[in-house]
Amino acid sequence: MTTRTAGPSAAHLAATATSATIAAPAVPATGATAGRARSALPPAARPPLRPLRTDLAFIADWIARGSRVLDLGCGDGTLLAHLQRERGCTGYGIDRDDAKVAACVRNGVNVIQLDLDHGLGLFGDASFDTVVQLQSLQAMVKVERNLREIGRVGREAIISFPNFGFWQHRVALALGRMPVSESLPYEWYDTPNIRCATIRDFEVLARKTGFEILDCVALDGHGRPVTLLPNLLGTLAVFRLRKAG
Repeated sequence: MTTRTAGPSAAHLAATATSATIAAPAVPATGATAGRARSALPPAARPPLRPLRTDLAFIADWIARGSRVLDLGCGDGTLLAHLQRERGCTGYGIDRDDAKVAACVRNGVNVIQLDLDHGLGLFGDASFDTVVQLQSLQAMVKVERNLREIGRVGREAIISFPNFGFWQHRVALALGRMPVSESLPYEWYDTPNIRCATIRDFEVLARKTGFEILDCVALDGHGRPVTLLPNLLGTLAVFRLRKAG
């Protein structure tokens, strides 16, 4: 397999994109894998930043100032916009939803429209200091491949997902029903979530895919850390990982 090295290649990406050119910072790309790229609006045209949710503020504190960040399943770009303006970070968001991509542009976030199950071949090895994937891992088909790709393109990773081991989920299953909760708000027949994992499940997979676990925190429904029986009382699991070795 050919190794792609990080470095400026915005012109290459612009040639393969279907809309706007990418603003700095540039990313390496290949024509076969480049997604639709959108440039951020200039600062004067951006809306004011909304206050971060408690869980996002907690996660933002794990990211060093000036880091190069890739946000997978970035939504409207709220976290990356905060990191850019408040912590001097640079980077890209990735999402496949048209409306969320447009919201990223309005929020001043460089965004690439891409289905994450297609992989991250767009980026070279170690292109980012931190790769973030918050509450979208459970909607992916190729979870293990995705984690290995995160380890390839990033030096560290922050991953969050709904904790299926949360006590309310266990009670629902014991009563013969699929759980519906604040962290899993869909019915079984219309949910985008196709993977269900507990904190302990993910610990096993993280090590299998070559990661060292730097930190693991369970958050409650208000985004506050849970210290007592986290796999039972935490609704959201947040892992900070580093590629082992």
